[in-house]
Amino acid sequence: MSDIAIIGAGPAGLIAAERLAGAGHRVTIYERMASPARKFLLAGRGGLNLTHSEPFDAFLGRYREAGDWLESALRAFPPQALRDWADGLGAETFVGSSGRVFPRAMKASPLLRAWLGRLDGLGVRLASGRLWTGWDVDGALTFRLASGETETARPDATLLALGGASWPRLGSDGSWVSMLAARGVAIAPLRPANGGFTLAWSPQMKERFAGQPLKRIVIRCGDETTAGEAMIDAAGIEGGAIYALSAPIREAIARNGRAAISIDLRPDLTAPELAVRLARRRKGETLSNHLRKAAGLAPVAIALLRDAAGAALPDEPEALAGLIKAAELRLDAPMPIARAISTAGGIVSDEVDAGFMLKRLPGIFAAGEMLDWEAPTGGYLLQASFATGVAAAAGIETWLARP
Repeated sequence: MSDIAIIGAGPAGLIAAERLAGAGHRVTIYERMASPARKFLLAGRGGLNLTHSEPFDAFLGRYREAGDWLESALRAFPPQALRDWADGLGAETFVGSSGRVFPRAMKASPLLRAWLGRLDGLGVRLASGRLWTGWDVDGALTFRLASGETETARPDATLLALGGASWPRLGSDGSWVSMLAARGVAIAPLRPANGGFTLAWSPQMKERFAGQPLKRIVIRCGDETTAGEAMIDAAGIEGGAIYALSAPIREAIARNGRAAISIDLRPDLTAPELAVRLARRRKGETLSNHLRKAAGLAPVAIALLRDAAGAALPDEPEALAGLIKAAELRLDAPMPIARAISTAGGIVSDEVDAGFMLKRLPGIFAAGEMLDWEAPTGGYLLQASFATGVAAAAGIETWLARP
């Protein structure tokens, strides 16, 4: 039996603790917050999207360049395995109309309570209120307690599952970056993922329409498109359709200083069909009222057209239809990482072996959002966190069993 330290009580750390304790090891989870899985609980407030039901090849493609790196972990613990695990905790899952997978309770708290009960039954110790501060001169892990005292630990293996840098008030602030970088570990800069972007709205757009949704739209950035909804923010634009394109938008801004996106406000109609409708304008009818009736546009969509046009809207039906089908916005910068749902960047793939051990730090493993991968919302974030936690637990067992 070995002593294992897991630093971070999010999904990756908790599932690794379950696997390792179930194999007979003594496991202690160190967590800086007063209670575990704060971000996991927040994710479950609007319906806990655990994973997605789409075919595996399409699922893997959501991880973009990191797909090759994550494939073995995702195949070893695929979406169905996550569903089976949740079902085993009494959190029976179902597939929604979009293909997303949820527990029937649509909350994280019942699942987390059952999970923590299982971990307690396995003998896992949860040491909360302990901020990891690195290693002492003798190589022991060091932690700072709320009282200011220092605590040390000398486990046989350690798993780092400290998350990224989004939502830092919930416990993940990226402070681990400097500690690992000081040990020579290469880390891609942490950047916001699944977050909004800033742009200079007109005063009317900011004052009248901040907080209003754009529904049933299609957004294009370069060669990539996504359908869904977006939300107007006083400082810019966010929402699911924007989050799905956050990587190419962020890359375009880094490359060009700004990013252009095109919004189709009526993807269910062709431009010629819209032009026919828009040609039937009654004498004396205001353009806003005409757009509302003929094109079915909400006031927020009409206001967006005016901002996109940068001047008066065209009167010609064909030109107006073209604008509705491709309203262009220029995005200036990502919103702060603290507001993002997740984090891009982290420990690069070359720094870890097949068991997710840091090559420069034998016996130290990493999992979850600390690693350099990103994915859109839709269950992909949690799935990869769970899968890398399971893979790291297997890597720890293999390493401990070495001759």
